Amino acid sequence: MTSVAIVDYGAGNIRSAAKALEAAGAARVIVTSDPDEIAAADRIVLPGVGAFAQCVAALRGTPGVVDALEEAVLERGKPFLGICVGMQLLATTGHEHGEHAGLGWIDGDVVRLEPGVDGLKVPHIGWNDVAAGGERPGLPVLGSAYFVHSYHFAAADPASVLATTDYGQEIAAVIARDNITGVQFHPEKSQTYGLDFLRGWLST
Repeated sequence: MTSVAIVDYGAGNIRSAAKALEAAGAARVIVTSDPDEIAAADRIVLPGVGAFAQCVAALRGTPGVVDALEEAVLERGKPFLGICVGMQLLATTGHEHGEHAGLGWIDGDVVRLEPGVDGLKVPHIGWNDVAAGGERPGLPVLGSAYFVHSYHFAAADPASVLATTDYGQEIAAVIARDNITGVQFHPEKSQTYGLDFLRGWLST
């Protein structure tokens, strides 16, 4: 039975993400901060709500979790999904409330949204279209998703950006490298598209 571990480090929309994964067809969803359970799971989800600095400190402050993630995802190649700030934590550096080192799994910086002349509000809250910038078989990257964020992932390599959205500027909606996927939007709040995306991720 395929298991999905949702990492509980005190900074994520845990229960909603678990329910969405179950609705998308995950056979067994475990919400855990236990490094052994994380390392043993077949797939791993890292949610995140709040500021980059707060979330990365909480993640690093949960004993053994970063080591378990690096072993499972980087060394053993298990499928990984980061959601919202959980995606941003994959970056090299976050620039929210100072400069903070991320996990460094995908090169790039997390920087503040600059809507520019359009005068759009920050944070970006609401539905936005997601447009394909790349392709991954089985993973839907076209649709309308729900966003809540003030900062975005500026990837160093454009090839890491699988899909984008427009909010006064083109921003990464989906990033991917090998077995690692991250989404800026909240699939658990994105209704049909969100469930389709999770189904695609569970099948890849």
